[in-house]
Amino acid sequence: MKHTTVLTGITASLLALSSTQAAQLDASKFSETQVQLIDQSKADSNGKTFAAGTILNAPVAKVCATIQAYEDYPSFMPNTAKAKVTRQADESALVDFTLNLPLGKVKKYRLKMTPKVSPATCNLSWKLQPWEGLRQEETIADTSGYWELTPLADNPAKTVVKYQVFTDPGPVPMGLGWIVDSMSKDSIPKMMDALRTKLRW
Repeated sequence: MKHTTVLTGITASLLALSSTQAAQLDASKFSETQVQLIDQSKADSNGKTFAAGTILNAPVAKVCATIQAYEDYPSFMPNTAKAKVTRQADESALVDFTLNLPLGKVKKYRLKMTPKVSPATCNLSWKLQPWEGLRQEETIADTSGYWELTPLADNPAKTVVKYQVFTDPGPVPMGLGWIVDSMSKDSIPKMMDALRTKLRW
């Protein structure tokens, strides 16, 4: 069993738990200075699933608008170099992402982003879509996930964030197994740090 580790970032720290220690996020322990990160990967899956939770010092409406500004993802999403957006009539969007990963590796993929917004809450889910013309080594096998935003019970000016992502990079050459972590586990705390900073503007 892995030990709980705490990694300190510029504006937040990461509380990382293995799936054997905790299967679910504990919202009662979310804070404005830590990201609770849980590995929920299945042993029989080629991909990895991570769930994360934290509190952001901004109201739900502001956080919701920020995560739906897909064109602006390169400003807070690690490794994201480009995001080309095609808005759909049903308020969803198709977004073509280009990721620049370490060692010069580039990945491209298309997601369908589907928001569900109410006066008090915001949910944004995504799922991989076909992108014709990409070679297998240029893209990933699968990814899906969601953001879930709710107001903090005792302070509606702050937002409780739950985030989950599944990523399967597909065939990975020997020695490049770090790619999936770079796209999910390693990027999540960096993303939350960057988002905290962005929301101060």
